[in-house]
This record gives sequence, structure tokens and C-alpha cells, in this order.
Amino acid sequence: MTQIIITPFFLSMVIAFGSPFSGISRNLAKPDESAPQLLRNAVEAMGGEEKLRSLKTVVIEGIGHTYLIEQSERPEGPWIVNYQQTTELRDYCNHKLRRTTRARSIQAPQWTTGTTRIIADGAAAIQLGDKIFPGSSTQVSEAQESLALSPERVLLTALEAKDLRAASESSLQGSVQNVVAFSWRDAMVKVYLDVHTSMPTAIEFVRSYPDSFWAVWGEVKTRIYLSYWMLEADGLRYPRQWDVERNGVPYQSFAVTSLTLNAKLDANAFLISDETKMAYAAVAGRTVNDLPLGLPNRPTVEIAPGIVHIPGLWNVTLVRQSDGVVIIEAPISSGYSEKVIAETKRRFPDLPIKAVISTSDAWPHIGGVREYVARDIPVYALDLNRPILERLVSSSYRSRPDALERRRKAPKFQVVTRKTIVGSGSNRIELYPIRTETGERMMMAFFPELGLLYGSDMVQQQQDGSYFMPEYLAELIDAAHREKINIKSVFAMHTGIKPWGDIETVVAKSKSAPSDAN
Repeated sequence: MTQIIITPFFLSMVIAFGSPFSGISRNLAKPDESAPQLLRNAVEAMGGEEKLRSLKTVVIEGIGHTYLIEQSERPEGPWIVNYQQTTELRDYCNHKLRRTTRARSIQAPQWTTGTTRIIADGAAAIQLGDKIFPGSSTQVSEAQESLALSPERVLLTALEAKDLRAASESSLQGSVQNVVAFSWRDAMVKVYLDVHTSMPTAIEFVRSYPDSFWAVWGEVKTRIYLSYWMLEADGLRYPRQWDVERNGVPYQSFAVTSLTLNAKLDANAFLISDETKMAYAAVAGRTVNDLPLGLPNRPTVEIAPGIVHIPGLWNVTLVRQSDGVVIIEAPISSGYSEKVIAETKRRFPDLPIKAVISTSDAWPHIGGVREYVARDIPVYALDLNRPILERLVSSSYRSRPDALERRRKAPKFQVVTRKTIVGSGSNRIELYPIRTETGERMMMAFFPELGLLYGSDMVQQQQDGSYFMPEYLAELIDAAHREKINIKSVFAMHTGIKPWGDIETVVAKSKSAPSDAN
């Protein structure tokens, strides 16, 4: 688990392909209607085409939660929960969206003041208090999804599709579904329609999100289930609850507490300054593969002879040994790993890259593993993390192919179950599974000749000098004591080298701190 990043709630992310209908006994004949007729039946069931097309604006207020599955303790859950209160303004005539989200979680127990996302005129802006920043291409893409594939618009979008067709019947939630399919932009969309009522049960599509955490999975399958339908003004039926899955895993749930149709919206609510539009244009289209190696304000350092530490949003370390270079961590993306490999060859031109070590299962940590697999470089990883790594290397990157998509290779996983030695000499590395409660999916790398420990995600010093989650530090100390290793200093994925004594002091103070209880 990495440090929690609170993100705005995505109200309408949708899709994934459902399991085929089979094995259910029923007396219903297979529908004979064409895809357009199935859609027209659904439109009538929701209140009629005139009502749907007359919707020019929608204001939605609601509450919900997002699972931070990219950085939770286990890929299979349970997951860290981020709770949200959201207000969204949709302007269908001008293709604009404004979403304001307040959030709270274990790490942020009080409601935040709110983050506002504005999508207008092909640009994205983020407003946080008095500060405004350019948004990302993914935010624009997700807004377009909300406007085109929302419950109130998806049937109309489908009717306008040139490749609309009926797909095979399926079953969702124990109910038989007619399915219509069509393409929208770069995605193939499916809408599931209850065979008895013609009402939409779920919307789904598959597409990539190349400048977000989801980029690691290439084509992402998302499905949104629609439920708790209510009769709204003028006879429109609308689903007041949306439950979203991504890649088959629960991701979000949102309940509409207030719905206003055709509200008069203030045009200034969607205003993005020319300056912010220019700033957005400068970054639009950039992906995680385009991130530069390292950080300009934190130079690369040699923390010991032959051990090169490259600080970044996620750090990477190069370790020279007599027979090759070992790279600690493969973060972010295949493109970022390409840059790490190029830097390794520049610094150590006469040595091959003999291995990469991946110490955690958080998505940003493993995002670059595919590039090493494509180059036949062995990957050392914890036994518990093999399943998620196997899913990663088998993921489809068809829309944005990396080296592994272009030429499939079998991974050379070196699975770590106990103390494992990599290399020899002064820079030999001892790998140890941490095997603690919050560090269950992490392992530490120890340089015994130097008394230097790499602590994966367990050591995270924050800007104010404090440490994120002292529990992490306590568990790292416990693991070190268990393995009987003599540590002088420590560094980690998000923190440069620190005296080990500092970590012990922080834990001792945390244990002796008074309770917050009155």
C-alpha cells in the first residue's frame, strides 16, 4: 500500500463483458426484435424519446465511495475506502461538465473543502480552493463518457451509432438480458436490457486510460450497474444508484440523493481561463510513458559505491555487481522502464542487466515490469505477488502497444518465499519477505556489507518531516529483528537514505504518545 492519494469521484465510468447466459431454465422465446427496436423499447420504458431528448441540463447531487484498489493491502480486498459527497452539473447542449467532490477517509478523517473539476471547450481544469490547475486528458475522456454514456444519454448515443447490432443474450444478477452493442470513439459499448421490462440493467465498455493509475492494465473493462429506479418529473425514470466494477472488481458505488432536470445553469460555472486552457494544451495527450526519468529538483545520487539512487515520484535504484546490474523497482509504466534501462546502460555500458526486483504489489510499483519481461530480464518478486504480476503481463495493450504487446514473452519470475541472495561481493543483496500485517505483500532488500536496508513502501517521510503510518515503521523494525539483520541506514520507494536510529526513535515516540481520547 502506498500513501493514499485522494482523487475526485468519477460519477460515470462504465464497463466489462458479462458472463454469457447459460443454464437457466425459462419459457421465454428468444427476442426477434432488431437492435434499434430493442433500444426503442428501452427508451419508451424510461419515459419516451421526447423526454430523453428534451434533457438539456442535469444537476446531480449524491454520496458514494471509491475503493482505492490500486494501493490497498491486498489486490483481492478488502480495500481502502474513500467516501465522497458530489455535485455534478451536466450541460448537454454545450458538452460541458462541472463536478465538485468533498472526500474523507481513514487518512483524511474530516471532510475536505472540496475539489472541482471543470471540463469545457475540450480542456480540463482542477480548482482546489483559490488555486486552479490544468487537468488531464483522462479527465476530459471521462467527462465525455459521462455525457455520452450516462443513463439518460446512452440509449440515444446507441441509436445514433452506425454499427449498432444485437449481441447474444446474457444474464446479469440472475435475470435474462437482451444485449445491444456499438462502438463509441475508441470503445466497444454494450448495454444490457432486461428481457422482461426493457429497462437498462448495466452499461459497459472497454478502453484505456493512459495518463492515470489505470494505465498499468492497458485496456480496462468497466461495468456500471443501474438500480433503484425512480419516477422523476414529467414521467422520466432514472436509476438512483450506480455500482461500478473495473476489471471485475468492485470500484465505486454512488447514490443520487437529488436530481434536477433542465435546471438553468450559470455559464460562469464552466468558465476556464485562457491561461489554464493553454496550460492544459501543453500537457494534453501526455501519458505515463511520457514521464521523464527522475525529478529535476532531486538529482540522482550514488548512495554507496556502485549503488545509484534515482529519486522520482517512485524511486528506482541501480546496483552494480561483478556480473551485471540489478535494478530495484520497476515503477509507473513500460515507457518509464525504457528510460531506466537506457540510463543503466549509459552508466554501466560493460555490464548486462541481470535482474529487476519488485518489492510491492501497488500498481505504480509494478507498472514497468512488462518492459523487463519483454527483454527476458528475470523479475524477483514476492510469492504472494505472482498472481497480480501474471495478470499484468497477460493484459492487453492493443490500443497502445508496448514491447510485450508487440512480441509476447514468457516471464522469468524468480519467486521469493524466504531469504534469497542476489549476487555476490560488497553489493550483494539479501531479499526478505516482510510478512507483517500491513507489509504482507512487500519485501525488503538488505545490503549486509553496508548495513543498508531498502524498505519498500514501509518508510515514507512526508514534507513536514513526519512519517506516514508509524505502523509501517514498527512492522519493518519487527521484520528486521526477526531476520536478525544489523541495520545502519534505510531508504525506500518514497524516501532517501535515513539513519536507522531515526526510524527506531519515531516508533518509540509513537508508542509512548498519549491517546487522543478525552
